[in-house]
Amino acid sequence: MTGDTNGRERFVGQGLARLEDPALLTGRGRFLDDLDPLPGTLVAAVVRSPHPHAYIRSVDLDRARAHPGVAAVIGPEEVLEALKPFPLSLRAPMPYYPTGTDKVRFVGEPVAVVVATDRYTAEDAAELVRVDYDLLPAVVDTAKAIEPDAPLLHDTAETNVASDRTFTFGEVDETFASAARVVTGEYSFPRYSSTPMECYSVVAEWRDEADGPHVTAYSNFHGPFSMVPVLSGALGIGPAQLRLIVPEDNGGSFGIKAGIYPYIALMALASRHAGRPVRWTEDRNEHLLASSAGSDRLMRFTAAVDADGLVQALDVDFTENVGAYLRPPEPATLYRCFGNITGAYRIDAVRLRSRAVVTNKTPTGLNRGFGGQQLYFGLERVMDKIARELGDDPVELRQRNLVRSGSFPYATPTGGIYDSGDYEKAVELLLESTDYARLRAEQAEARARGELVGSGVAVVVEPSATNIGYVGLATPSEDRPPGRDKSGSTEHVRVTVDPFGVVSVLLGTVPQGQGHATVARQVVADQLGLPLEQVVPKVDMDTSTTPWTVTSGSYSSRFSPLLTSAIVEATDRIAASIKVAAGVLLQAEPDELELVDGLVRVAAEPERSVKFRHAAGVVHWDPGSLPDDVEASLYAEAAFVPPEAKAPSRTDQVNSSLCYGFVAELVQVRIDPETYEIAVEKVTGVHDAGTVLNPLLIEGQVHGAIVHGLGGALYEEMAYTDSGQPTSTFMDYLVPTAAESMFPLVGNRLVTPSPVTRLGAKGSGEGSSMSFPVAVANAVEDALSAHDVEITRLPLHGNVIHDLLTTSR
Repeated sequence: MTGDTNGRERFVGQGLARLEDPALLTGRGRFLDDLDPLPGTLVAAVVRSPHPHAYIRSVDLDRARAHPGVAAVIGPEEVLEALKPFPLSLRAPMPYYPTGTDKVRFVGEPVAVVVATDRYTAEDAAELVRVDYDLLPAVVDTAKAIEPDAPLLHDTAETNVASDRTFTFGEVDETFASAARVVTGEYSFPRYSSTPMECYSVVAEWRDEADGPHVTAYSNFHGPFSMVPVLSGALGIGPAQLRLIVPEDNGGSFGIKAGIYPYIALMALASRHAGRPVRWTEDRNEHLLASSAGSDRLMRFTAAVDADGLVQALDVDFTENVGAYLRPPEPATLYRCFGNITGAYRIDAVRLRSRAVVTNKTPTGLNRGFGGQQLYFGLERVMDKIARELGDDPVELRQRNLVRSGSFPYATPTGGIYDSGDYEKAVELLLESTDYARLRAEQAEARARGELVGSGVAVVVEPSATNIGYVGLATPSEDRPPGRDKSGSTEHVRVTVDPFGVVSVLLGTVPQGQGHATVARQVVADQLGLPLEQVVPKVDMDTSTTPWTVTSGSYSSRFSPLLTSAIVEATDRIAASIKVAAGVLLQAEPDELELVDGLVRVAAEPERSVKFRHAAGVVHWDPGSLPDDVEASLYAEAAFVPPEAKAPSRTDQVNSSLCYGFVAELVQVRIDPETYEIAVEKVTGVHDAGTVLNPLLIEGQVHGAIVHGLGGALYEEMAYTDSGQPTSTFMDYLVPTAAESMFPLVGNRLVTPSPVTRLGAKGSGEGSSMSFPVAVANAVEDALSAHDVEITRLPLHGNVIHDLLTTSR
């Protein structure tokens, strides 16, 4: 353990083993499918559309209802009768229900639900549901969907464009007019998913009580809880009538389980008709077919560059394919990185057009690094293109354009406030770690021998602790009613001390394997001067008892900056109460005391001390001995509400995240000249996530983010035929395994503590998922430099390389 300035040992900063692992490694995890939380639960199967686009002419449920063991069958009629469309993030005439009602708009869209005594019976009966479809032309290509004669997905809308906004900051036109060079790149980023080990799971119960209907739902939902008003709005009940419970263990999410809420509504309605609780567990095919995915994006980056190679302005066009519906919180992916759209560079003028387009694909949602992978693929590719046109080394060009080390806090033109950093030093550390000059010389020699080797670099600003106010940017400022703004990066925590001095900390972040319990215990133990075993973290979630707000949840790397800050504020209050109680025993003033090693002692006379548990016992057993103006309480609930997270201004600027870390990454690749197989030979990275809370966990997050990015770079793509039929099994949807992830990884850390969080920590779970795909693309283009090809899309594999080389000849 490290020590603080008073020589006390500290747990924060140490690579302590995860508290969560023993149960998981020995098969004692408690996932929802292992639990039977409600008696008499029935089982559901979902009937899904085999067509990407069709009118629903009729749905015959009678044969399924007559099947032995079936308790209820519901279809579009029951959905329309009982549910309302989900409230959208913006006004768009594209109603979204948990099933198709008038139409089906993607393969896999639910049409009916069969509830029976067991899954086998439910699935057998589901095959008896007959749906009469009137087939319609489908459109899955983003560019084709916005053409005037494109098939219209929503008859209530005039176009497939759900949202279209243009923003201008600074003197864009003037800067382009005087630019020494204008460089343009057009790029396509693929749709890919999260593929967690555990798919969606829901157990829902609808009960009609004296004060109206109540819904209790167990699910592996991970937040954000802004979906609670969306879900209650569809159910037609108040948020207080909706109770969500999340088990302690969640087999991964990476964002995707935020999209489970349509199935919560659907299973709640099924329960209403069955008169009993209903369980539904998604299988792998259903997950790939119809759960959610990160959005695919077409983008154009145009840069105004001066004679010294400095990028002075950007003109950016994003066209986002959000699938069949504008599923809340979309169009979030377009705006999550709004404040950091200029990345790590000093760019003073920006124009941005953002469009969200509906197509006959599965609706999109959160996916690790959401918005960042797409942004940086375009930005870092165009930076390489600028270097190529100028004849500069790509790293040197980036160094020339970096935000300077003494400039923090740094304001971007779009409203982001980069809280801390030293980008120049981080890139220098990357060059030292790779011996960059030697590496480039060796690669040049290898290419002279005919070998296809190359390296690519990406530098990205990693946003964390999202300010949900950015979603408001999808609505023009004149249409945002005064007094109805949205903002916030708030996180809640509750800390209590029992009569024996055991401290419980109840978290609202709903983790999915990141180790929140481990770090929370470290922070609480440090703050209260206790051994680890005296702290008990609790991570299961119950909206009726766990403190939460609409911004709560596990997304955009919120835990380290926000939840730990709330812990510090709560434990400060607990510490103050403990000192008062100990002061009674020690006949000392509270401000004379300190909490160390399970003791409360007089700082100037360490031999005068009492045990922490004895001081806690005073509050519980002898509150009459406390001063008259002191509340006998060892309970503290804190909400960390950073003032830097504001609603968008009337000029559409927003600090879209609280914290901004930094990643500089260099990837070395080799391409087989016969098969064109791409092999990653080595990855070197420098990460700045502010104060390091647990280096072991950060290392795990970096490794995981790199492999997630590897999937998007080389393997994963939710491919659709022109007729709208999707990839739906792992036979076609390739996910990287350990075999593809065995390349050497050299990680370095730079620490620039954040001034806006209580411990100086920033998020660190998404950076490499943003930087790695484009770093691979840059490396592949470098390896093929002799062939004069340009990488404009992902994923890259042998067929793509073959096509590129064939075209270039």
